[in-house]
Amino acid sequence: MSVASPFEAAASDYDDTFSATTLGRRYRAAVDASLRWAFASGQRILELNCGTGEDAVVLAGRGVRVVATDAAQAMVAVASSKVRIAGLDAFVETRTLAIEALGDEPAGAYDGVLSNFGGLNCVADLGAAAGQVARVVCPGGRAVVCVMGPVVPWEVVWFGLHGEPAKAVRRLRRGVVWRGLPLRYPSVGAAGRAFRAAGFAVHARRGVGVLLPPPYTEPWAARHPRLIGALDRAERAVDRWPGAARVADHYVLELVRR
Repeated sequence: MSVASPFEAAASDYDDTFSATTLGRRYRAAVDASLRWAFASGQRILELNCGTGEDAVVLAGRGVRVVATDAAQAMVAVASSKVRIAGLDAFVETRTLAIEALGDEPAGAYDGVLSNFGGLNCVADLGAAAGQVARVVCPGGRAVVCVMGPVVPWEVVWFGLHGEPAKAVRRLRRGVVWRGLPLRYPSVGAAGRAFRAAGFAVHARRGVGVLLPPPYTEPWAARHPRLIGALDRAERAVDRWPGAARVADHYVLELVRR
């Protein structure tokens, strides 16, 4: 089975099941703080695993030029349509490209790189991927990577209460297979070491989903909007605290190319 195949099937309803949901909007808003730090108008960035193009459209609306790529052709097709409808074709180029194929991109061609919401969890060798990301970013350029972490108290409690102990600790295993695709959950420390070895300095670490529950709890979260709002506000106050990224559903590394 190809790496892209699970995401080919997910493209048609990805926005309905994540981007447009109560938790999906809050998760994206949290990562957006890092995007504002990293990327400025006039810069050219490479987006990996762009999905349906939500981030590309937001960045293009700020004058950032985006080469939005994904291994799944169906995701790229949705992203292309979204960009065209938004009238941002001059700022966004969409392309089918797997993270593992970054070696085909010119060295130093981009001012920055973005990989949001777990694309790097799908690669077999994070160190090799980090090296290719570093190769395509010019010196002084920035990268934002958002990775699913291995230790999520919310997940342990949620699946524990629902009588699914195997799911409660699934991320602590060596690897998990999702719809035929192997997933890995590197720790914050392991990811930081991989990117430092590739030539990046870690500017900051942030947790996304420290207090907010994971996206798969959306039906429950949608019934408790006031609680979710309070958790979101509290999370924004603590997401950069030491250790917060280690117990989050996703963590963000803000990186600078040395």
